[in-house]
Amino acid sequence: MKQVKNIVITGGPCSGKTTGLSKIEQALSYRGYYVLVVPETATELIPNGIRPFGNSLSMVQFQYVVFNKQLYKENIYRNVAKTLIPSDKIVIIHDRGIMDNKSYVNEEEFKKILQHFNMNEVEARDRYDAVFHLVTAADGAEGYYTLANNAARTETMEEARALDKKGISNWTGHQHFRIIDNSTGFDAKMDRLIHEVFTFLGEPTPLEIEKKFLIKKPNMSEMAKLVPFTTVSIVQTYLRSEKGTERRVRQRGQDGNFSYYFTEKKAVSLLSRIEVERKISAKEYINYLTEADPDIPPIIKKRTCFVYKGQYFELDVFDFSNHLAILEIELESEDSEIQLPDFIDVFEDVSYNPFYRNISLAKARHL
Repeated sequence: MKQVKNIVITGGPCSGKTTGLSKIEQALSYRGYYVLVVPETATELIPNGIRPFGNSLSMVQFQYVVFNKQLYKENIYRNVAKTLIPSDKIVIIHDRGIMDNKSYVNEEEFKKILQHFNMNEVEARDRYDAVFHLVTAADGAEGYYTLANNAARTETMEEARALDKKGISNWTGHQHFRIIDNSTGFDAKMDRLIHEVFTFLGEPTPLEIEKKFLIKKPNMSEMAKLVPFTTVSIVQTYLRSEKGTERRVRQRGQDGNFSYYFTEKKAVSLLSRIEVERKISAKEYINYLTEADPDIPPIIKKRTCFVYKGQYFELDVFDFSNHLAILEIELESEDSEIQLPDFIDVFEDVSYNPFYRNISLAKARHL
């Protein structure tokens, strides 16, 4: 029976929402879900000239436009998921939901907007199966607060905290509403978000402790006789970056269908860094390629994903190596027992060897 789940990822300004959306989409795709992402409506409109105040619309008029476009988009995605996509496991991720618009108008104005679209607050709130709110960095992680990643945002930290509290209030009452605060570092915050999403879906949570092995490149035709697998193509290109910053774009897909991602990692101290990752269009991807670092060739690899004795493995075959490959597995703890596939020839555990990081391999061009 087809399963279509609608989840909302929301949060205050500079909360990690963009990175969270990207990580969730990839994590779900790895686990066999067909993922659709409904883009944030206001962010589509504002940079293109439809904006509140100034010489444009009043905030109330703007919200009517947002509602109209948002409902139209959501209905398209839901109809496509139900009628056109053959997968039995589909997740529609909404970059903000209808109730987020309540933060920008008063109670009476919001009620009138809902009535115009033949809705009430309960219907607007409960049209989604789950809602995950990421708390703004302005509340508990002030040192990381920035608006540089979203041209549509202008809030001060005080305004960001106020919007964050309104957002939480708007969604309070939803049957599956989770708040992801800043009580941990950013990476752990993203891990907690992914854990909550997978818990809601009834799936085992993807784990972050990874072991990596240097192996003999397998014969894929022979391997196909032993275990079912899925293979995706990955091209990872490193971009020219300032010192202390790593920028890259990635193309990932199969059968001629691709998704594209931009990632920026910036060191803020010896032990921590900010990572921003977002899904981008094919056009944006091509534009970014003009910024490719000429000193770091792209990493081109085939990633084969399979399950062996209940363990999820990823096997990377690189374009520059005819004889060797890398096998990876995520673990519950560093001392978890691993049952390596008996059809794989393992040479060495390279988990802690920095040479086998993608950027190092890109520069060295050999395994």
